[in-house]
Amino acid sequence: MRSRYSAFAVGDVAYLLRTWDPSTRPRTLTLDPDQSWQRLEIVDTDAGGLLHTEGTVEFRAHYRQGGRRGVLHERSRFRREAGQWVYLDGVHS
Repeated sequence: MRSRYSAFAVGDVAYLLRTWDPSTRPRTLTLDPDQSWQRLEIVDTDAGGLLHTEGTVEFRAHYRQGGRRGVLHERSRFRREAGQWVYLDGVHS
């Protein structure tokens, strides 16, 4: 989760696509260059340990865009694939 946030912050689209589950991954991804990610706040986690194959992370990602502050609040599902965690999907609130 933290590495994907960092990839959003620096605009690393290749990493984001590579760490996205193939069953839900978009063909392309375009990031908004005017959106500046400021801070990641992990709210809750469920599973996702060494012996798990799935897990969820609830987070708030704080950003600035067009001079305004915003918060993306999401509960994301991850799955371990070939030893690596990949983003499956998420629900925004």
